Amino acid sequence: MRVDFYQLSRDPVELVLPKLAQGTLGAGERLLLVAEDAEQLGRISEALWTRLPESFLAHGMAGGEHDARQPILLSHEPVPANGARYLALADGVWREMENAARVFLLFPPERIDDARATWRMLGQRDGAERKYWRQDGGKWLEGPR
Repeated sequence: MRVDFYQLSRDPVELVLPKLAQGTLGAGERLLLVAEDAEQLGRISEALWTRLPESFLAHGMAGGEHDARQPILLSHEPVPANGARYLALADGVWREMENAARVFLLFPPERIDDARATWRMLGQRDGAERKYWRQDGGKWLEGPR
């Protein structure tokens, strides 16, 4: 499993996730997007529809009759009813998902200590590949500053 840590120092998660979701779909994968806060999921949903001018990203909220068909499923729980192997943790809180191939952990500055603890925990785990991404202007660069 690969885990990409995204420290959100400039842009809020709603501005970052559409590009990650677009890349996931472009790789032929489905995405499960998890956050506890319903308002945050609502903002993310709106951004998925409108953020990228060249397209919209079809998605749905978990609990509907068409969950299995959704390329991007928004949920409060890491249960991939859409068969996703990619997981985006939009609120910076680590959650386990069985059979995840890739996890995006997006965290704001106030969750840096939690992200560091998760980084250390995953360093003890066989098969976990970790990458850290930071914002530099409008670009994402790998590695700490």
